[in-house]
Amino acid sequence: MARIDLDIAHSYRANPQQDEDYALLPLKMSFADGGAYALLGPSGCGKTTMLNIMSGLLAPSSGTVKFDDIDVTQLSPQQRNIAQVFQFPVIYDTMTVADNLAFPLRNRKMPEDQIKKRVGEVAEMLELSGQLDQRAANLAADAKQKISLGRGLVRPDVSAVLFDEPLTVIDPHLKWQLRRKLKQIHHELKLTLIYVTHDQVEALTFADQVMVMTRGRSVQVGSADALFERPQHTFVGHFIGSPGMNFLPAQVDDQTLVVAGHKFGLPPGSALPEGELKLGIRPEYVTLTAADDRTALPVNITQALDIGTHVLLTGQCGDLAIKARLSPDQHAPACGDTVWFGVLGSHTCFYKNEELLP
Repeated sequence: MARIDLDIAHSYRANPQQDEDYALLPLKMSFADGGAYALLGPSGCGKTTMLNIMSGLLAPSSGTVKFDDIDVTQLSPQQRNIAQVFQFPVIYDTMTVADNLAFPLRNRKMPEDQIKKRVGEVAEMLELSGQLDQRAANLAADAKQKISLGRGLVRPDVSAVLFDEPLTVIDPHLKWQLRRKLKQIHHELKLTLIYVTHDQVEALTFADQVMVMTRGRSVQVGSADALFERPQHTFVGHFIGSPGMNFLPAQVDDQTLVVAGHKFGLPPGSALPEGELKLGIRPEYVTLTAADDRTALPVNITQALDIGTHVLLTGQCGDLAIKARLSPDQHAPACGDTVWFGVLGSHTCFYKNEELLP
């Protein structure tokens, strides 16, 4: 395995002049040896570009890629000893499952007895042992993608395994099984795994550390808990969570916080700067409370959705829409009711220029 250090920028244009010209704005990032990482963000944010630069399929416009402090920027994927699993299965249909898994090892002239042992181990991990003698052409899409995963995992000396949205073609009910299997394989083999996805559930359940990206830059790297509890950027708060964080325009004036025309004392211990900012709170932490609660805003309920595991309320306070997520055992108000939403508490975040304030 290898530690990967990036200090790069990339543009598909010859002479980039402004931020919009870059697919990847200048960034520095380290991926620890044996770590499980996810690159998370919407389509076009630069995830696959970064992955292809790491693998050697793409040379960065500027900067360096280092594996264990060795500059590999100009080396090919083969010289970097990288395995990459793509969005769609890359296999040989005319070969059996066993031959597909063995192919990368035979290319490296590994002895046949070692190949057989390694193929058996990886097939067992991916629950392909019963299909080793079947031709790949006759298998379903999920089984073919398992073979692609296996071809990436079968080489014991690989520097890192890179996944580019590998579960896109998999039926939803099988995605959980494969994600769990990848997590199990990571714990067993201690591989350096880097996983690209736009699906926050995939990223947060697979990776120990998630890099959230938007418009060619990384806005936060952290654990699932850190991304949920303390988003460092409003984009992270919006993108992580279902639904995302509520953001309410606010004003601080003479130690008074004003939200939607309602005045609040500043939270104890806080030192918010004067002027305009945003109050951010997750729907999970918005509470139904009483009219005399000094942390609450009056809202008119415009929507109440019973999801089964929770009730999702949408309330209107002036021009602001605020969402609250209630447990099913709580009494939920009906549409048209006026209630009070508590929005100030230990989980409330404040943002200036889209960045989290201390």
